[in-house]
Amino acid sequence: MITVHHLNNSRSQRVLWLLEELGLEYSIKHYSRDPKTGRAPPALKSVHPLGRAPVVECGDEIIAETGAIIEYLVRERGDGRFLPKTGSREYNNYIHFLHYGEGSAMLPLLLSMYTSYLGEAAAPLAPIISHEMKTHFDYIEYHLTGNTYFAGEEMSGADFQMIFPLEAAKSHGRLLGYSACIEFVEKMQARPAYLRALEQGGHYDYGPKI
Repeated sequence: MITVHHLNNSRSQRVLWLLEELGLEYSIKHYSRDPKTGRAPPALKSVHPLGRAPVVECGDEIIAETGAIIEYLVRERGDGRFLPKTGSREYNNYIHFLHYGEGSAMLPLLLSMYTSYLGEAAAPLAPIISHEMKTHFDYIEYHLTGNTYFAGEEMSGADFQMIFPLEAAKSHGRLLGYSACIEFVEKMQARPAYLRALEQGGHYDYGPKI
């Protein structure tokens, strides 16, 4: 049995979505954010030293980091789904966006979120953050204009990884003018497996209301 250590209203929601798409049996151990700080509870440190979600237990394996979890589930439990052929252009895109989603793409979004608490003190950083976000969303928009999904014309694990930065950006009004990005988010959020995962995961600010 696969167990997902899931933090409410977090990026671990996309792991539930992947499991629903794959039709795998799983259980969820729910954790709630501190209502004052918004941080994950200390209990998650008993699962993994980083104290963050998601963490997935598969037998004796304990896997942290969303990209590593997606790669593991697609490779070991996917039965060929969402995994392009090794060596193909689609596979290279899959690996690229699997890392890019939590690497380059998330950094300016996180900086924007954290500096929003600083008021005027954040003013010197605002132009740099805005420039970085424009660079990344221009890049993503260009890619999605020429491809149905992030790896190409079929869904891959990269699409599960990339949904969160785009959902977060959309919810904060950062995707205005990026029609391909908006279309991608809406298309993914309309999938039956995505909606089932929302029902399983609980409150999630970045998804559609169900």
